[in-house]
Amino acid sequence: MRKWLIGFGLAAVSVIPALAFAQEATPAVELEPWVCPEGFEGQTLSVYNWSTYVAENTISNFEAACGVTVNYDVYGSNEDMLARLRQGNPGYDITVPTDNTVEIMIGEGLLEPIDHANVPNLVHITETLLDQPFDIGNVYSIPYQWGTLGLGYNVESVGVIESWDDVWNHDGPVAWQEDPRAMMGVALNNLGYDVNTSNPDEIAEARDYLIANGSNVVAFAADDGQTLLSRGDVDIAVEYNGDIFQIIADCECDDFGYAVPVEGAVFWMDNLVIPAGAPNHALAEAFIDYILDPQVGADISNYTAFGSPNQTAIDLGLIDEELLNNPGIYPPPEIMENLFSIVAVPEAEVEFSYAWDEIRVALGG
Repeated sequence: MRKWLIGFGLAAVSVIPALAFAQEATPAVELEPWVCPEGFEGQTLSVYNWSTYVAENTISNFEAACGVTVNYDVYGSNEDMLARLRQGNPGYDITVPTDNTVEIMIGEGLLEPIDHANVPNLVHITETLLDQPFDIGNVYSIPYQWGTLGLGYNVESVGVIESWDDVWNHDGPVAWQEDPRAMMGVALNNLGYDVNTSNPDEIAEARDYLIANGSNVVAFAADDGQTLLSRGDVDIAVEYNGDIFQIIADCECDDFGYAVPVEGAVFWMDNLVIPAGAPNHALAEAFIDYILDPQVGADISNYTAFGSPNQTAIDLGLIDEELLNNPGIYPPPEIMENLFSIVAVPEAEVEFSYAWDEIRVALGG
């Protein structure tokens, strides 16, 4: 198990229901290993996921349990994944979109319903993470990991970060996340607007706000801001919390920190879904049930340093205590209540897309 050496700063603002997680887990117990349903031997499952987003043994253990082969591809952004599937599913059985992207995919008919009868381990999911507005009843999606999109930073170069203003005003290289709605959401929130607005004037103002505050941006990171930070290419990276904690663990140093700015930041939840046209729907449902096994889920969250949606794993003490007690990963309710969530705004999707293109052009991206 990795040794997590955590440095962080926290605070926040906006609109998410509070989640209750045990902060003092009971001692870990030995569980019976997950058993694969019969009849899948020799079959193939194709997974399309974010990078560095499973434990080292997640895929190999599933292959051994079911006697199958897993083809595993990765993408760097929801936009990349969505663009590929909009052209027609090339053969993926599982992908892992973020909440608002799930809603878009449902609306465009890009997902197949999940039969809960084939996913009995759904009972382990934290109740408050189920039945979200983007997929009422979890007809098409099952929670996978969750967290915040905040600020990873080099302590020596930056000191301590508390605010988005510390990013805008930093005299050194910065990477923004290649996530138009998240970055536009930050701007809209800082300007006092609804982060999910469809008002074109507000979207334009948010565009201008980011352009005015982006003179230090040297990269738009496609899920690799942590690499740019650890390599010394940037001093600050707008990045997912677990990715920053991973580089802290890897270096076994106190060179890096993670902050949720006082103005607020994005709460996100990634989800397991089955794309329309999946060649092996039944094996995909078995894989989802496998991921929801408490030990399997705990292994993933302990490796990635993202929040686990598996309440049973938390209650049984399967989550690394250092991670569970780290408010940068499992924020207390008062911080959770102040985060904001991005939802799909189909009527303004083109406005956001054009605004982001203009931002990138203006900043040389």
